[in-house]
Amino acid sequence: MSELLTLELIRAARERIRDKVTRTPVLTSDVLDGHSGASLFFKAENLQKIGAFKARGATNAVFSMSDAEAARGVVTHSSGNHAAALARAAKLRGIPAYIVMPNNAPKTKQASVARLGGQITFCEPTTAAREAAAEKLIAETGAQLVHPFNDYRVMAGQGTATLELLEDVPDLDVVMCPVGGGGLLSGTAVAAKGVKPGIRVIAVEPAGADDAARSFAAGKITPSSGPVNTIADGLRTVVGTRTFPEIQQHVDDIVTVSEGAIVQAMRALWESLKVIVEPSAAVPYAAFVERKVSLAGKRVGIIITGGNLDLDSLPWANTEVL
Repeated sequence: MSELLTLELIRAARERIRDKVTRTPVLTSDVLDGHSGASLFFKAENLQKIGAFKARGATNAVFSMSDAEAARGVVTHSSGNHAAALARAAKLRGIPAYIVMPNNAPKTKQASVARLGGQITFCEPTTAAREAAAEKLIAETGAQLVHPFNDYRVMAGQGTATLELLEDVPDLDVVMCPVGGGGLLSGTAVAAKGVKPGIRVIAVEPAGADDAARSFAAGKITPSSGPVNTIADGLRTVVGTRTFPEIQQHVDDIVTVSEGAIVQAMRALWESLKVIVEPSAAVPYAAFVERKVSLAGKRVGIIITGGNLDLDSLPWANTEVL
């Protein structure tokens, strides 16, 4: 695999996974357009296999492997969506999947991984604990690591969502997505700029997990200012050594949003699009809720990254984050 993410790698990923993932629809809402002042086009990856865009990157990684590489299985660490995606991809290929999950991962995501045949090892909810547990599994099993985001195969797979989006809505001015580790953002930006060089790419991040925004401003990987604390559990990771250079080169801006804005955005998307959207997926629209972007009159594509959450703990029932 090249030490650089390219449009060619993303196009190859698309062909590799075409019959293994869903080509998701693009949703629109006059109500949301009116509130934002822009024309919004939502790429509904919450309707993807396993309920999230992560199916794309994990499937591309697993099916990029030679038979010898795949034989001992795959390992990853993930709060949920990548874990389920890798378990599904491994099941499709008939190989084992060893999944490290933080012990505070949402119950619905734990259940999804188990249902898909992933062998779960729980750890403390820190990056160090996750990586240590994954390394231990690799040593014990000989399985190959498929990192949730810092892997060119994964990054290329994630970029396929934007290829589809720009085929369906070719005259976009801007593409927006959330950023955690940067796998989706890298793939989105390289695909968008490769297909349409003049398009803008804007990422949105929770203020309580703002390492990507800080890194983007500083020009080097920079941690968040304090403890990571956000309802958007899929965005608690830090940008990677492979994703950050792509972000530096291809992304136009990264803005941050409050927890209250994320919850308001999530509820607005549920009510207007009539689909289930998880907190991480609501983060880009939160930038409109909080007036963090000025895109009046623009045609904006937004990737709704997933729809997996605990329906017994909906966030607008918790007044502390409003």
